[in-house]
Amino acid sequence: MTQASPAKNTDDTPTVDMKDIVALCKRRGFIFQASEIYGGLNGFWDYGPLGVELKNNIRDLWWKAMVTTPPIGPDGEPLQIVGLDSSIIQNPKTWVASGHVGGFSDPMVDCRQTKRRYRADHINILQPKDGEGHWLAVPQDDDEGISEKRLKKFGKGKSIGAFEATPLPEVNTSDYDKIIGPDASEPGTLTEPKEFNLMFETYVGATQSEDSKAYLRPETAQGIFLNYKNVLDSSRVRIPFGIAQIGKAYRNEVNPRNFVFRSREFEQMEMEWFCHPDDAKQWREFWIAERKRWWESIGIKSESMILREHDRDELSHYAKEGEGTLDIEYQFPFTYPGFGELEGIAHRCDYDLTQHQEHSGTKMQYIDPDDNQNRYIPHVIEPASGLTRAVLTVLCEAYTVDPDRPSGMYLNFKPSVAPKKAAILPLVAKDGMPELATKLYMDLREDMAVDLDIKQNIGKRYARQDEIGTPFCITIDSDTLQDQTVTIRHRNTMEQERISIDKVKEYLTEQLGQMA
Repeated sequence: MTQASPAKNTDDTPTVDMKDIVALCKRRGFIFQASEIYGGLNGFWDYGPLGVELKNNIRDLWWKAMVTTPPIGPDGEPLQIVGLDSSIIQNPKTWVASGHVGGFSDPMVDCRQTKRRYRADHINILQPKDGEGHWLAVPQDDDEGISEKRLKKFGKGKSIGAFEATPLPEVNTSDYDKIIGPDASEPGTLTEPKEFNLMFETYVGATQSEDSKAYLRPETAQGIFLNYKNVLDSSRVRIPFGIAQIGKAYRNEVNPRNFVFRSREFEQMEMEWFCHPDDAKQWREFWIAERKRWWESIGIKSESMILREHDRDELSHYAKEGEGTLDIEYQFPFTYPGFGELEGIAHRCDYDLTQHQEHSGTKMQYIDPDDNQNRYIPHVIEPASGLTRAVLTVLCEAYTVDPDRPSGMYLNFKPSVAPKKAAILPLVAKDGMPELATKLYMDLREDMAVDLDIKQNIGKRYARQDEIGTPFCITIDSDTLQDQTVTIRHRNTMEQERISIDKVKEYLTEQLGQMA
């Protein structure tokens, strides 16, 4: 796969500051810190009035593209994809069979001084090249300049060029007494790495014991594999076909970071495509192209994304080398000039169905209805993306700096994802204008999401609508009372035009359709 080159800027500075996006999300009601009045809870987020609308719009567009109107296949016929909503808690044997109980873990180190825990493979050790001074532990993903701060405090005046960086797992544990931990003030406080399982544990029933232990699902995929036979037996699907699911998943991330990019509770949009083993390669290529096209359809520019094949040392246990997992990556402000994962398209082979067949005793073979002798366990192609990560991506892509408008920016949402498609604004809250605005609002609200905003200075209301990404503002003024015309303001250009109030619905429907 070829990679697109970065196109947002010519240097290493992103055009948008992530702090501005986070502030906008709080100020305008897109995303809040969960339990904020109690100081929050790291890795958990709440979606506010506009955030939930944005998230639901993206969710519904994915569901429509996958299930309601699935893509047209290579043979010119629509694909067969059905939906599912499986339980968050499954029989714990599920996660033994899938490999999550035994292998879904990260190497962790603890700091005896600060009582903090770190992923060992996310820490670099800065060792003085001359052998003099302490060894400093710093994050590999150092987007806050921590390395420079640590060097200034403990590096005896040396520049970063005087140190050599080594990943912590490659450091001999006998040398740990020389290392000052990432937040420590003295050396020798880090423990040896230990494996830490990322699944949240819970208990089912009145007693808490090993027999009643269960897990919150770390992915939605296994619920699909568990129901593979149920779908075959109850639906009129044939190989090749897909099962799609949107739902919450939970991972006890040690270091949630970058806003909602990596959190402990998140939503996934996953589809498992079951196909004949001989056809897996061509279906993988099909879904790579199809998924990139879908991201572009909701407003993500092609030049903001790259396609990256997983290296050999990244491959999952189920992936086939050479045609395993490819990531669609996006150029986030916090990864700039690099990219971060947006969606993975994986060839999971027959690993999951085979594992569940062996552990449950249930036959997972597909029997060709036209040839009973043709029996096989299907291979699976999995396009898997995060819904919550999709929200962040759309926000980052839409955030447009514009010093020529009062808000200083606007959100350039595609209308299909915009929380509000239009806003109705009476110029003043008197002289019959609010009543006329309300009448127009009632006429439009059955056909599209519209905002009725009556109070405050009109300029401030325009600024608010720019900040929440509303494509059109419709102003009711004194002329409206005389000639029944309104002013329509275009978000991106700020241009205005007058049209008859009885043509507003037709006009918006046409304009929004052209911008789809």
